[in-house]
Amino acid sequence: MREKLQQTIAEIVRGLMDASEKSAALPDFALERPKREAHGDFACNAAMLLAGVLGEAPRDIAQRLVEALSTCPEVVKRAEVAGPGFVNIWLAKESWHGLLRRVLEEGAGYGNSARRAGSRVQVEFVSANPTGPLTLGHGRQAALGDSLARLLAAAGYEVTREYYFNNAGRQMRILGQSVKARYLEQLGLAAPPPEEALADPEKAWQEEVDGLPVVFPPDGYRGDYISGLAARLREEHADSLVEEPAEELFRETAESHIFGEIRKTLADLGIHFDVYANEKDLLKEGKLVEVMDDLRERGLVYEFEGATWLRSTELGLDRDRVLLKSSGEPTYLLPDIAYHREKFRRGFDRVIDVQGADHKEQFPFVTAAVGALDLPAERIELVMHQFVTLSEGGEQVKQSTRRATYVTVDELLADVGPDVFRFFMVQRRAESHLAFDLDLARDTDWKKNPAYYVQYAHARTHGIERKAAEEGVGMPDAASINADALVLPEEIAILRKLSDFPEVVGAAAESHEPHHICYYAQQLAGLWNPYLQDGVNHRVISDDAPLTNARLGLALAVRVVLANALDLLGLSAPERM
Repeated sequence: MREKLQQTIAEIVRGLMDASEKSAALPDFALERPKREAHGDFACNAAMLLAGVLGEAPRDIAQRLVEALSTCPEVVKRAEVAGPGFVNIWLAKESWHGLLRRVLEEGAGYGNSARRAGSRVQVEFVSANPTGPLTLGHGRQAALGDSLARLLAAAGYEVTREYYFNNAGRQMRILGQSVKARYLEQLGLAAPPPEEALADPEKAWQEEVDGLPVVFPPDGYRGDYISGLAARLREEHADSLVEEPAEELFRETAESHIFGEIRKTLADLGIHFDVYANEKDLLKEGKLVEVMDDLRERGLVYEFEGATWLRSTELGLDRDRVLLKSSGEPTYLLPDIAYHREKFRRGFDRVIDVQGADHKEQFPFVTAAVGALDLPAERIELVMHQFVTLSEGGEQVKQSTRRATYVTVDELLADVGPDVFRFFMVQRRAESHLAFDLDLARDTDWKKNPAYYVQYAHARTHGIERKAAEEGVGMPDAASINADALVLPEEIAILRKLSDFPEVVGAAAESHEPHHICYYAQQLAGLWNPYLQDGVNHRVISDDAPLTNARLGLALAVRVVLANALDLLGLSAPERM
């Protein structure tokens, strides 16, 4: 609808410009949705932009535009001058009726565009290290990242979903030590750690059993899953690991099992990745050494107190950062730089990192180093999300990842299901703190639960089709639909909302804000559900054949758009509820 109106106004503007003025570029005027429906369907600023070109007052030009638009009744119902020179425009109902046919013709493709075709984008998200089950923060990132990837694909991008994890270094070493401690404990070679040690993650529990030191490390992983991993090792190796502890085996077993569980959790959410990358591979392929050498050649690396530093102050940042510890072990920064360099070497035009707020401080150092390596750091974009809190009965559920007293994604999925989980995790702006209301998520009343409210609106369109079949009434298609009978203000309001969908999708893709799709779906359902509640004035199937045809077509169009919106959010579109 916007494109059609833009073309109409552009033709009028050209007509207002004389021969000498037509050589100038056409003003890049805007069509905006007024905040109040009483001000029309669109507001145009073309008159104010033309004032300098035509040498006339903006309101006088606006009046000429209004007069010209009155000659286009097939597009514009009426127009009027507003404010300093805006033109408020009401579209003719025939324009909305043409939209209905387009929605039915395009079906699952309605809302998609090809404007970004040929552009490759990588979306990296979740990227949790395999040290334990996914937490709610990881769950929010999973839903957010996958919905963003779907939006980008709808905008025409060639999208690669990627998961990167650090499987080398201190965290994995502590994981292996934690499993080893539980393994020895289960074999009866060590007593369970005292309560005071478990209560304080800073404390290491250590004692000597038969000459073998048994240590539960500070910051060790204390969840029940660690005991489960130890039990698995006992089944596979009995007590053979006692004499030769095989530190690497403890780490590798834990990593393999935990990462397998992570992938299963993601599959339960309907999320699958195209590429899995990890730090060990970067090490084996010499990428870390290569980056270090290239930074050193540029004079951006120096040694201090046994550590190797990035001279990031030379790159405009407030301080320098350690790349290699005095032990020779890399910090997270070095592999992150190497990994982002490889992203561009693989040919991506844009790189999007979906990360938690705890990564905000690291991001500028990565991009600065990548830019110093003569790569387009400006094409690396950060989508940062805030943390998630869980509330139940009006009280916040206390959680601590260090003490392994937290609700996992698996537990919440078992409680509320993947559809509700994903909707709740995406419905707020990523930069905003998310309070997950467990009571509301559990509520199966479609009028209260926002995820069910949208899904129920979709299911009702199938109920209408079943009713039509019972009464022997055929459903229209794009060729047979005649929407002329849709004249009620509430019907035009639904059509207007349907027309907004492609623009909402495009804007959400470019701004990287999937929550706009949640808002849109709720708004459309908020028009459709009340419309159907009035079974007297809005009876879909009646003796009036043209009205029945039009309202059945409206139901089908609402179904198409709601299904497309739900798909962008990764939710199912049920036929019955």
